[in-house]
Amino acid sequence: MASADKTNTRAAPRGVRPRQQAPELNVRLTDGTAWSLADAHPRSFTMVLFYRGKHCPVCRAQLSELNRRLDELAERGVDAIAISGDSHEVAVKTVEEWGLDKLKVGYGLDEDAMRRFGLFVSAGHDGEPALFNEPGLFLIDPDGVVYYEALTSMPWGRPRLDDIVNGIDYVVKANYPARGEA
Repeated sequence: MASADKTNTRAAPRGVRPRQQAPELNVRLTDGTAWSLADAHPRSFTMVLFYRGKHCPVCRAQLSELNRRLDELAERGVDAIAISGDSHEVAVKTVEEWGLDKLKVGYGLDEDAMRRFGLFVSAGHDGEPALFNEPGLFLIDPDGVVYYEALTSMPWGRPRLDDIVNGIDYVVKANYPARGEA
């Protein structure tokens, strides 16, 4: 096991929590357009999936599944976007090489935005970007309020899309409140 690097001793900010207004989020998309969370008006939720970047094979599997299942989410009133700190050039290659023909892919997420959302931030090594966010998945309601979030500090441990879809079915039907706000 790798030893802990104790050089970074500053406390990480908490980020946003359920039942709080989501932080401002504006990104460029690989198709040349701009996307803003403030302009998102889904029937049920906006799913914001923060991925590590093109260097991550686990992200490739997750985004590929999400791309395949976008119609299933749309039927539930969920709009999805995947965002990383990758550059425009790298993000375009990601879309092309991973076959992401339906998924909106945003790029250029900066460290400040990563921290506002409470994402874990890693210093890269061995061909990784100098700094990148670890995975995070948010469901944000039509009013821009965080309903659900799942954060991981490693590439693994992400929620399964089946669990998210089944959860959305339940919470919409039961008008179930957001949890984790206390």
